[in-house]
Amino acid sequence: QVQLVESGGGLVEAGGSLRLSCVASGRLFRINDMGWYRQAPGKQRELVATVSRGGSTNYEDSVKDRFTISRDNAQNTVYLEMNNLKPEDTAVYYCNANVRATAWERVSDDVWGQGTQVTVSS
Repeated sequence: QVQLVESGGGLVEAGGSLRLSCVASGRLFRINDMGWYRQAPGKQRELVATVSRGGSTNYEDSVKDRFTISRDNAQNTVYLEMNNLKPEDTAVYYCNANVRATAWERVSDDVWGQGTQVTVSS
């Protein structure tokens, strides 16, 4: 019953910037970790960045000096600021959230967004 809605993808020239947003809505009590993943054609999906509920972050090595992940717990939103984009960043980017739906059930599930296309031209 929880949905993740992503926005912000598009076409950009190398060296440009994009900001991805992902908003969680529906039946949720608490969102734990949130993250961004990406998948290029013919490649496996890979972790790009994660952020815990308390704000601790982790980045894949190739993006750690260029991308910034952040979240707004009050708005149930996670962001990915992407700077100095390179053609190798071209992929479908997916939002992920680990969600606890109710206060009376201590069970959490991973929820995925639909994906948003990021294309970087050279």
